[in-house]
Amino acid sequence: MIGRLITIYQLPVTKLQNKVKYIAAFSKYKIIAVSKTTFQAIQFMLISVSSFAVMNILVKYLEAIPPFELTFFRAFGSFVIGTILILKKGIPILGNQRKLLTARGLVGVTAMVTFFWAIKLLPFASAVSLRYLAPIFAAILAIYFLKERITPLQWGCFIMAFLGVLILKGFDLRISIFGLGVILFSASLSGVVYVLIRKIGQRDHSLVIVNYFMFIAMMVGLIFSIFNWVTPQPHELLILLSLGIFGFAGQIFMTKAYQIAAIGTVAPFKYLESVFALLVGWVWFGEQYSLIALLGIALILGGMFLNIMVKNN
Repeated sequence: MIGRLITIYQLPVTKLQNKVKYIAAFSKYKIIAVSKTTFQAIQFMLISVSSFAVMNILVKYLEAIPPFELTFFRAFGSFVIGTILILKKGIPILGNQRKLLTARGLVGVTAMVTFFWAIKLLPFASAVSLRYLAPIFAAILAIYFLKERITPLQWGCFIMAFLGVLILKGFDLRISIFGLGVILFSASLSGVVYVLIRKIGQRDHSLVIVNYFMFIAMMVGLIFSIFNWVTPQPHELLILLSLGIFGFAGQIFMTKAYQIAAIGTVAPFKYLESVFALLVGWVWFGEQYSLIALLGIALILGGMFLNIMVKNN
């Protein structure tokens, strides 16, 4: 290394300038390559957020359908689409890391069922906002399982978000202790899912990861809804079947985002869904929020947005 530095120092001025330009260009190329990967992951996450937002609105609309039945229809459509694509592309359908894939499926279906349940127990925007505390749980778990680091500033962002939760719970009387417990449990499990997806990495195709999840969710939803089945009306059946389409798009793009970028960078973008939920809850479902409740939601979203900035810096 020292010899190379001496060689560069002894070069004529013109050759030295060319050498420096080459080094700078190479460094610049590396930076651009990393930025493109991160930007692509953010694009994937934004598509995922939009798809999940539509799906959650439809779930809220179908209040007469039990959570396990919703889970079955949500998973059924996605499983059919995923299986067709896997067979068409010639991808091994059973994957390479079957224990991790199964664990991701079991944890994911529990998070899904409890979230659908929470939507029925809480105001729409509050349920969506509280669920997206998941990146905090994911970041904490990533310390031990992925060896990722959390800076003091990030801890400050997390505390800010939790302060928002306390304000939202304390001043919105529609939020019960039980409902809050259900949604926080769902959020913590979603955090585990993020870590499992990151652990799986690119050693398994994103379609296989999603398909494992959908198969397990479909089976669990069907088994537990047999004795509590509500026959949907024709228009409700069409909406139920569309859950799988929107859910598949959201799931596949979220999985691809987590496979190519750090959790702390892309996960907080899911908080944009809270903004959609707030507007839809107000316009469509007639939900009203006090300024204090809005402050709580703003602190949750603000804390996670600042976490993005800190992580990037």
